[in-house]
Amino acid sequence: MTQAAGAGTAGRQLRIGIVGAGHFGRFHALKVLDSAREVLTGIHDPDGDRARVVAREAGGVPVLSYPDLLACSDAIIVAAPAEYHFDLARQALAAGRHVLVEKPMAATLEQADELARLAHAKGVVLQVGHLLRYSAEHRAITERISRPLYIEATRIAPYKPRGTDVSVILDLMIHDLDLVLAIVDSPIESVDALGAAVSSPFEDIANARVRFENGCVATITASRISLKTERRMRLFSQEGYLSADFMKRELTMIGRERGLPLPGTGGFRREAVTWRDHDTLAAEHAAFAASCLDGAKVLVDAVAGRRALAAALAVTQGIAATRARMEASGLIIPPVQGD
Repeated sequence: MTQAAGAGTAGRQLRIGIVGAGHFGRFHALKVLDSAREVLTGIHDPDGDRARVVAREAGGVPVLSYPDLLACSDAIIVAAPAEYHFDLARQALAAGRHVLVEKPMAATLEQADELARLAHAKGVVLQVGHLLRYSAEHRAITERISRPLYIEATRIAPYKPRGTDVSVILDLMIHDLDLVLAIVDSPIESVDALGAAVSSPFEDIANARVRFENGCVATITASRISLKTERRMRLFSQEGYLSADFMKRELTMIGRERGLPLPGTGGFRREAVTWRDHDTLAAEHAAFAASCLDGAKVLVDAVAGRRALAAALAVTQGIAATRARMEASGLIIPPVQGD
């Protein structure tokens, strides 16, 4: 069913099936519906009632079994709960279908490697849904900062049941881990982290200090039990100071190369940039279609997805190590184990 990259793709549409009719699955379905290069073949979800609701909203497409969805699709979007990502993506890749899998791409690095191997063997696209790589803010940051010294990222939000099947590290922090990894061109040297499970079986709040081999340090905070929503990133670099607000779509940079002069600062300039109309999910879909139909480079490929997963697992391990030290010192009391 796959076709050589770039061969006869003019006017061709990518037939996409969606697995998962939850929050993200619904948004993916609506984006496919709006796309000129994609057509929705159907939806699969164990919750048939929910699948039918989304299917009707997406133009009345059929609700199908997973084998039937694979049979009539060129590509699959895996938007199911995280614990099912690996198995669903593996089946699609083994069937020779392109795959866009939501983050995290898998539960272990071994699973991530298996998906990458399958995609390579079948000659199909494997894209990981790190959505913020397609944001205008991310492009603006990488255009201005190439030698970061220190990065501070904050991603906090009020409690919602959605996403609590995994820790806040895999739910929220992984977004900023991926962005930081895309900005810092260096391997991770060490990770110090702490966190706590407050309202779910997994960490709901977490903080990580990531040190890279080139000396750059990133401090990343994530919470899903906060009173407000805040998504910010601040960077110190040889180019200057940059602050980005992902909620307001605003960016400010203080440096010597861009923007208006700041009187009395000895030559510094201030640049302010805003975005009001940028559909990041539509940009992600356009990139996926271009990779599948035209052979365009995959921006967030299996290597990037694996690297973000490795960082998230390192944070998780760091939290476990910190907790063990705190329990040994008596600072915190370990939970009572049941029979």
